[in-house]
Amino acid sequence: MFDSFNWGAGVIIVNLILSLAIAIVVAIAIILIALEWQHRNRPGNDLELRAVNWEKTPTEPQRLLLKGEFELCNRTKTLEIMVPEVTAKVKLLSDGSLANTRVNTRIIAAHEATTPRADDYWLAYIVKARHLTRFQVIIDIQSPNLKELQSAWVQIRYVTYGPQGRIPKVRHLVIPMQYPDPQIPPTPRPVEGGGQVFPIRTHLLAQLDDPVEVVQRYVMPHAKPGDIVTMGETPLALIQGRFRHPTEVKPGWVAVRICYFFMPTSSLATACGLQTLVDIVGPVRVFGAFVGGAIGKVLGHPGGFYELAGEQARLIDDVTGTLPPYDQFIVLGPEDPQGVVNRIRQATGLEAAIVDVNDLKAVKILAATSGLSTALVERSLRSNPAGNADERTPLVLIRPESDQSL
Repeated sequence: MFDSFNWGAGVIIVNLILSLAIAIVVAIAIILIALEWQHRNRPGNDLELRAVNWEKTPTEPQRLLLKGEFELCNRTKTLEIMVPEVTAKVKLLSDGSLANTRVNTRIIAAHEATTPRADDYWLAYIVKARHLTRFQVIIDIQSPNLKELQSAWVQIRYVTYGPQGRIPKVRHLVIPMQYPDPQIPPTPRPVEGGGQVFPIRTHLLAQLDDPVEVVQRYVMPHAKPGDIVTMGETPLALIQGRFRHPTEVKPGWVAVRICYFFMPTSSLATACGLQTLVDIVGPVRVFGAFVGGAIGKVLGHPGGFYELAGEQARLIDDVTGTLPPYDQFIVLGPEDPQGVVNRIRQATGLEAAIVDVNDLKAVKILAATSGLSTALVERSLRSNPAGNADERTPLVLIRPESDQSL
């Protein structure tokens, strides 16, 4: 009887210990899940760098100043983020040699309640929640061939220091320095089946541009009622800042393993190129599109991956996919192209379309104003009058055969 009682008590104690252990494990798991959820949903070092304005001022026949205004904005509600470092690097692109060209870059902080230092030292600064600080970048260019300079590729490198640790970041900006005369008539090209197209040359489009203003500046001096204006999807994406340097892309498990299965010429055949798609639509959708596309290909239905992964899968241009200096970047598809063409028509009265055209006579219309004949646009652009090289003609004016005079 005594032994039986001890055995029963031991079982009870063991059960209590096991129950307590399970409860502790469950509690720890819940705490870890809660911490992970909280971590993923916290903003962390959410400090946004904004380019406010750029000015180009010739000071001497062989000297030019570029002045840029920037803001560092803390978008969090409660967190303080420090900025211990900010530097600027400039790469000039030119039609000629840069052998006798000198570039000097200065960063002048404009922190609240502080006096800018004469030595241009960046004083580490705390940006409080929902506040911002400002600074100015001054680029002093001295060159005997200023007129040959095409653009300045500016890299603003800064460090955020806060809840996520010390995170280096970079913001890329392209500043155009050559502007063609918008009054020079473009050269017309005949269209098979009737009509004409006019490739419109512009400056190197960048984030400081607005697509409507670009059309007003370069197209409207030559447009007539009934004309149609088209803009390439890549130039529009560049204006919208939808490009990423490969150093900013961190390929994950899906991108590293699946990229090998794409054709070598595809923009998704590199881990960074495919990762940009993963970052847009998520790894689950990309993996599912890969599996579904593979099954569809076996069943005689190629192209299933792009149908399942979404429109952005077809629009990504990997490194080397566009003109310098954007050839160093992965360019995404544009955002809200329908809204852009609607704005163009409202401001100019012209029918408009955002298009993706290549030298293989493939024309894809991403967005078009209502009532526009897509068949006419496709026929007019089949020869790719804008080109895929360094023509710098992102706009094409289409004139139907009813009126072909400029």
